[in-house]
Amino acid sequence: MKRSLMAGLTLTAVALCSVAVLSSASVSESPTVRSACPQEYGGGGAGGWVPAAADIDGADDVLVPGQPVSATICAYPGTNMKMGRERLAGSRVVTDDVLPMARDLSYLPVTGVDSWSCTQMGGKMINYLIRFDYPGGEALWVGSAEEVNSCVVTTNGTVSSRSYVGKAITAAHRTGKWKVEPPEDPCLGEGGRRGQDQLMVPEAPVSVLVCRRALGDRRHARAQHGPQEARSLAAALNSLDHWATDGTCRGGSGVSLRLMFGYSEGPRASVHITERCDPPVSSPELQANLDDSVNDLLARLAPTN
Repeated sequence: MKRSLMAGLTLTAVALCSVAVLSSASVSESPTVRSACPQEYGGGGAGGWVPAAADIDGADDVLVPGQPVSATICAYPGTNMKMGRERLAGSRVVTDDVLPMARDLSYLPVTGVDSWSCTQMGGKMINYLIRFDYPGGEALWVGSAEEVNSCVVTTNGTVSSRSYVGKAITAAHRTGKWKVEPPEDPCLGEGGRRGQDQLMVPEAPVSVLVCRRALGDRRHARAQHGPQEARSLAAALNSLDHWATDGTCRGGSGVSLRLMFGYSEGPRASVHITERCDPPVSSPELQANLDDSVNDLLARLAPTN
């Protein structure tokens, strides 16, 4: 009887200890909690607004740092002819593709420019708020939009980007899947990459596609080159004196080149060179004038027809 009683007391103590350990673990690991979408978009433009900036490590360097576990996309349709106070039309939660989504947004180049030139076509617009939830219960909002002119600010409330991802966000809102579709023509499409606010071409490109189009041409002529040519051309472009772009140039007609630098991971980085344009060299965030070293490389690498 004494042995049975002692065994029972021992099992009870073990059970109580186990409960205590489990209770402690459940308290220390805060569950992820998704907040409801705001009923109204609080910004007055295409993207560029979030309900609050997040105090998360890395949020002052990239749009979406770390490894969120889910993203809630809130949609606010309207028109770019009357922007502001759009009403919530629906939401979608992305879980399976949240890490690729966060990675792609974190690769967008951040901008220090408050305004820039855009085309002024009127049309439909959808403002988006995306709430990224993290394992410890933290959350980060990103504001962006789909807009007919692709003239959008994507922001987390601390840093912003002008690179356009509106179509990918709309597709994710419709399907719950994240995918950035590559353009049919490799000379077209977005060409913004993290680091282009500091350098024309971020470090370590593995290829460069040189696209050439003259006035009146329907298609680009193309020439593909490998790592050695890509890094030589990148180094020459990065040696140019540069400044923050305002998105415009004076003049500009005739031949234009678009240089698409590829990387082992992440998006391409583009540089435009426009003949008789002042200044002739531009990236998503910087502008510069040409020098002989860049001209010599382009004469060798550009397609001839």
